[in-house]
Amino acid sequence: MDALTATLALLRLEGMGSARYWQLIERFGSAPAALQSLPDTLLQKLPERAQSQWREYRSRGERCELLAWAQAERERCGEIGVQLVLCGDDEYPTLLAQIARPPPLLYLRGNTAALHLPQIAVVGARRASRGGLDNARAFAAELAGAGFAITSGLALGVDAAAHRGALNAGGATLAVLGSGVDRLYPRRNIPLAEEIVENGGAVISELPMGSGAEAANFPRRNRIISGLSLGILLVEAAVRSGSLITARLAAEQNREVFAIPGSIHNPLARGCHRMIKEGAALVETSADIVEQLGGLLAEPQSQNPDAGPQLAEDQLRVIAALGGDLRSIEQIARDTGEDAGPLMATLLQLELAGLLEQLPGGYQLTGQGARLLRQLLPG
Repeated sequence: MDALTATLALLRLEGMGSARYWQLIERFGSAPAALQSLPDTLLQKLPERAQSQWREYRSRGERCELLAWAQAERERCGEIGVQLVLCGDDEYPTLLAQIARPPPLLYLRGNTAALHLPQIAVVGARRASRGGLDNARAFAAELAGAGFAITSGLALGVDAAAHRGALNAGGATLAVLGSGVDRLYPRRNIPLAEEIVENGGAVISELPMGSGAEAANFPRRNRIISGLSLGILLVEAAVRSGSLITARLAAEQNREVFAIPGSIHNPLARGCHRMIKEGAALVETSADIVEQLGGLLAEPQSQNPDAGPQLAEDQLRVIAALGGDLRSIEQIARDTGEDAGPLMATLLQLELAGLLEQLPGGYQLTGQGARLLRQLLPG
């Protein structure tokens, strides 16, 4: 029996998981030897169904249900072009192999070579602000243009924006799933996943074919996102969020952690501020990330100040009055000296131009608006 079949069979046993799998490998040296010699002390900790499956394997050998499932799984993968990458194979990503109890096996659709590109993970809120989505796309595009692959989780919000930014820049991006690679979640992002594969990236999971997107799968998914990457960029996150957990996993894995600060009035900035307090690097541009990583790749191309929209004086005053904070219309009117009627018209024009967004409590610059503000106030 080869190592891949034995690994599939071991992981098929309910209650096995990565931790117990690696304990067995440490004791017996290989997956076939571990499957053959499952100790009673471990067997008794597994559910009754797993015990029954293993005993059938010991009595019937290759005719058992466990090995039949493993063979069928390999055939299903072959039929739809899914590659099985075993930890220890040359194709398995080096950084991921270094984390504690890495996934024994990866299911991959797409380009295996993408696993070995220098990667930056970009994560954040599913219900991100427009500014957060702008930042995710812009940072991902600039980093992809500098040669990094962008890794994220295919979720709505920041994840999808990061994948899209990388694709727009002609770069590679990797989507790590909390479901099987044949059951893409969320369904709204299925076209995005197909585009990732078609453009030299990859869709990855450690879960067997047919696995649904259950809540318990996502912490496992998150450790892969951080484990694949040289560093992780937190765009927007609440204090209690999966994105913040991913950032903390990255810190535990000795990865660089970066966070984009935001307004103190924005709840989705608080997770970023928490990570900065805990030691994450505050970043304002993608160049900050490249510099922190020791100039691993070329500096991303700087924004062209002349490429932005041409604005009237009253519009520029509103941009300057907003600054980096959430501001009420009363505060904006006071700082610009504009009457309510003309000011509302200016705010609508800027919102339609994608430079600001209306939130509960007032108005805030989008990522594009913030970049314009930096051009207006250099240094």
